[in-house]
Order: sequence, then structure tokens, then C-alpha cells
Amino acid sequence: MKAWLPALLRLAVLALLVVFITSPNWFEPLLKPLTENGAPAIYNQGSLLTLTLQHLRIVLMATVAATIVAVALAILVTRPAGAEFLPLSRSLVNIGQTFPPVAVLALAVPAVGFGEKPTLIALFLYGLLPIFENALTALATLPGNVMEAARGAGMTSWQRLMKVELPLSAPVILGGIRLSVVISLATATIGSTVAAKTLGEVIIAGLISNNLAFVLQGGLIVAALAVLIYDGLSAVERYAARRMGQGTE
Repeated sequence: MKAWLPALLRLAVLALLVVFITSPNWFEPLLKPLTENGAPAIYNQGSLLTLTLQHLRIVLMATVAATIVAVALAILVTRPAGAEFLPLSRSLVNIGQTFPPVAVLALAVPAVGFGEKPTLIALFLYGLLPIFENALTALATLPGNVMEAARGAGMTSWQRLMKVELPLSAPVILGGIRLSVVISLATATIGSTVAAKTLGEVIIAGLISNNLAFVLQGGLIVAALAVLIYDGLSAVERYAARRMGQGTE
């Protein structure tokens, strides 16, 4: 029974999240004590479901772009011809972590305007470092005997990369993607300061109107999403690790 408890808790959190974003008015009695002067307890300036989907969409787009670029850079610098670009690559992926997200948004808005684009740029830059470092570590520490066996089998460099290196590196790369997604889920909320449609709208509306109920529901949705997605990607990572372990036996 105890082994099933974490899974049951996750299912309960998922069920509550789905019910809350689809039928938030059911929870009004719980949130009403957090309001003052008859203010609404449930965010009423848009659909929580729509904002949640748009929030996830922005995070997904930024993560996919960051994964493609970060993994490509890691592949480049782990090849003999690209090894000299490692310091430059590290400097590039560290840019996003060096600048605060608000500063990135401030610099991006004059170039691309308000809305989703500056938020995507900020999330993309913030997501590069964990994915790149994990991919670099994985590709640089592959088992020597496996690589020698692949060469001995007559595989070309491209075949070794696609059939051996990337599959073996997948669990570690997924760990970097998991961290990047969680960072992006939280960071995306500030995108609403530049008119991006995210759950930050709910939090900002609560701060402006001094409505704790708005702040709490926006924050709880983001937190629940982060926990569920983190656990989901952790499960995928463990599955990939088991598959790779079986494949190398």
C-alpha cells in the first residue's frame, strides 16, 4: 500500500488541478476568506484553463528550441573538430543565467515588441545552460568499451552518434530538460509584465488589487504543474535509464 501512496497523491493533485482550472467556481467558498471588501475570490478577467494552456505552450516552445540548440552545441564541442569551441559555447549558454529574466525582457521588448516573443526569448536563454551541461557531461563520459565496440562494428561517426551516443546519453539529457522545464514554468509568469498570456496575469492582478485569493490560485497552479511535470519527466528519465542499462548488458 505504501508503494502506491506517492502515485495516489500525484493522481489526486492532477485531479484537483484539472477540476480547479475547468470549474474554479467550485472552490470559491475556500478562497473567499482571503478576499476583502467583497472582491471576487476566483479570477474573473479570463479563463484559468486558457491561461494554463497558453502558459504550457510558451514553456514547451522555449524548451524545444533550447533543447535543439543546447544538444547541438554539446555534440559540436564533443567532436574533435569542434572541441576548441567549448569555452565559447559555455559563455553563450551562460548568458541567460547571467542576466535576470526581467532584464532580458526589457532588452527584448524594443527589438520584438510586447507579447509572447520576448517571453520566449527569456525562457529560451534561461533553459540553455542545464540542458547543455547535462548533454555535454553525458556525451563526454560515454563508456569507452561501448564506443570501441561501435567503431569495431564499422559504424560511421553519424551512425555512432544516432545509434549509440544519443541513446546512451538520453537519461542524463532528460535530467537537464526536466530542470529547464521547471525553471521555465516559474519564470514564464513574469512574461505577463510584457503582455504575454501566462498564469502570471492572475498573480499580477492579485498584487495590483491586493487580492490574496488571486495570488494564491495563480501560484498554486504553477506549483502543481511544476511538481507534476517534474515527476512525469523523472519517470521518463528512469525508464530511459533502465532501457539503456538493459541494452548495454
